[in-house]
Amino acid sequence: MPEAISVPVLFVSEPIVLPTMVVPIELDDAARAAVDAAQASESGKLLIAPRLGPVREREPEPPLRFAQLVGFVFAVVGAAGYLFGAPVVGAVATGFALVAALLNAAVGFCLGCELHLLLRRALAGRSACTTNPISGGTP
Repeated sequence: MPEAISVPVLFVSEPIVLPTMVVPIELDDAARAAVDAAQASESGKLLIAPRLGPVREREPEPPLRFAQLVGFVFAVVGAAGYLFGAPVVGAVATGFALVAALLNAAVGFCLGCELHLLLRRALAGRSACTTNPISGGTP
């Protein structure tokens, strides 16, 4: 196992810094100290990390978990289709999973999340229709 080394860290506000990328950085006191520490070390290495602010907004978990479950079900159906000799079922299920993943990655549209909201509205509408508070619970 390789030996762990201690490396100075330089926090930058740029969102992406790739290896061999040249980024102009204004050196404040903390940045100057990190660069000086890297130059004085044996390795001369410096870790550049993004300066992340606090999380301002979070997505609700239930739609995301439902979307993951739907993706898992399609993956299992696709694998089972190929495993049990039904390649059309495998291809269709895998295709649906890939299209949903592509929509999410390309344009940020979570198909499973939208399906979760539709099902939630449909179930809420059904329960609202079955209980009528005015007539004492009868539809």
